[in-house]
Amino acid sequence: MKKFTVKKRHTIRKGQAAEIFSRLKDQIGDGATLFSADTIEILETSSDDLCFYLINKKPLIMEFGGWIFPTLKGAIERPFPQRRVSVDAGAIPYVVNGADVMRPGITKVTPDVQAQAPVQVVDDRHGKPLAIALALLDAPHIMESTSGKMCKKVHFVGDEIWNLEF
Repeated sequence: MKKFTVKKRHTIRKGQAAEIFSRLKDQIGDGATLFSADTIEILETSSDDLCFYLINKKPLIMEFGGWIFPTLKGAIERPFPQRRVSVDAGAIPYVVNGADVMRPGITKVTPDVQAQAPVQVVDDRHGKPLAIALALLDAPHIMESTSGKMCKKVHFVGDEIWNLEF
């Protein structure tokens, strides 16, 4: 992801918030209810296709490339069971350092994973989110594959989004 700077921060109207949660529900289903709040702020950035939604003054949701999905902090703070790609212990050090997810490290994939849609990459043993990525294939095709890149990283621990301060 390219570098960005924060441009503007303001509270959004209830109608806009309803649209955001509707789009989030399209991505993660009933897990979207975990992110509801009375007041939501938008944090606009210098990047035209990236913005964040602050819930209780924390950037828990991001909009990037036409889709809306929880940030890694959002997935950790408010765990949801949808859109998961689980990786084994051998893949964890690579994923948390920003590597793309390769097929040999994948142990499970939830059936709702779709190609070119965001997913949360989680630790197989504890289910803790490690990164947010874009799936390159649908769930059945990922499980049928034996090698290659399956998910392209978007956001991981220690990146610019993780360290976002305002």
